[in-house]
Amino acid sequence: MSAPAAGRTARRAWHRHVMGMPVSVHVLGGPAGDARADGDTERAVTAVYEELRRLDLLLSTYRPDSEVSRLADGAISLAQCSREVREVMDLCDLASQLTRGAFDARRPLPGGGLRLDPTGLAKGWMVERAAAPLRSLPGADFYVNAGGDLLASVVPGHPPLRIGIEDPLDRARLVTVVEIRDGGVATSGTAARGPHIWHPHTGAPANALASVTVAGPTLTLADVLATAVFVEGADGAAWAAELGYEVVVVHRDGRAERTLPAGVVSEPTPRAGKLTSRRGEGGDDVSRRR
Repeated sequence: MSAPAAGRTARRAWHRHVMGMPVSVHVLGGPAGDARADGDTERAVTAVYEELRRLDLLLSTYRPDSEVSRLADGAISLAQCSREVREVMDLCDLASQLTRGAFDARRPLPGGGLRLDPTGLAKGWMVERAAAPLRSLPGADFYVNAGGDLLASVVPGHPPLRIGIEDPLDRARLVTVVEIRDGGVATSGTAARGPHIWHPHTGAPANALASVTVAGPTLTLADVLATAVFVEGADGAAWAAELGYEVVVVHRDGRAERTLPAGVVSEPTPRAGKLTSRRGEGGDDVSRRR
C-alpha cells in the first residue's frame, strides 16, 4: 500500500464475515483528524454490513428460511416475494437474455433436475446496493471486497485503484493488473472452490478455461459476465467487451489474453514475476484477484 496523500486520512479497513464469506470495507479520504467525518464513516460502514445481513436473509441459498430458498422449494410464489427478490429475479432473466443463456439462475442437481440459484448475480447486486452509504462520504475513495469480488469508487482527480489479477495456476504470480475508478471487478474460475460452474446447456461442469476476470461499470454485470464467459469460453470475451467491460482470460495452459472494452484484443499478456506488493505510477494496488 502507498501512503495516503497529505491532508487525507490513512486508509481504514473493516473486516466481517457476512453472506457466508469474508467481506472487507476500505475507505480512504476525508480531512485528517476530523471527528465528525470519522463518525460519519463509521456509521456508513455499519450501514453497509447491516444491509448485507438484511439482504442475505432474503437471498441466501444456504438459508432454508430465506425467500429465495422458499421460492426454490415452491413454498411461495414470486408474487409473494419481497421487492428485492423480485428485482433480482427480473435481472437474472435479463442477464440470461443478454448472455444468450450462458448465465442461468438455475443449477443442475446431482440427481437430475434444476434448482433456482441466483447467487451469480445476487452477490454483486447486494454489494452494490449495500455500498450506497459510502458514496455519500465527501472526498472519500472506497472499495468493498466480498469474497474476492470487488466494488470500487474513486473521487474524480484521484488516481485509479490497481487490481492485481492472480495466476490461477500459480497464485504467487500475477498475470496482469487492471485499473478501475468506479465499478466492479469479478472473477470466475475453479482455483479457489474447485468445479462449481455448470454449463446451462449441457449440465456439465465448465472447465475450458482456468479463470475469467471482468472489470467494468457495475459489479452486478461484471459478476454475470465473468460466469458467462467462463461457460462460453474465450470467444465470449468479445461480446462482453462490446458491453463496455474489460476481460482477462487465463487459459488452462497458462496463456492470458486481455480484451478491451472497444473489442480490441491485446497481445497475450506475459506472466508477471513473483509479487509481494506493487504500486504502479499513478495508482494504488489494493487487491489481488483470483
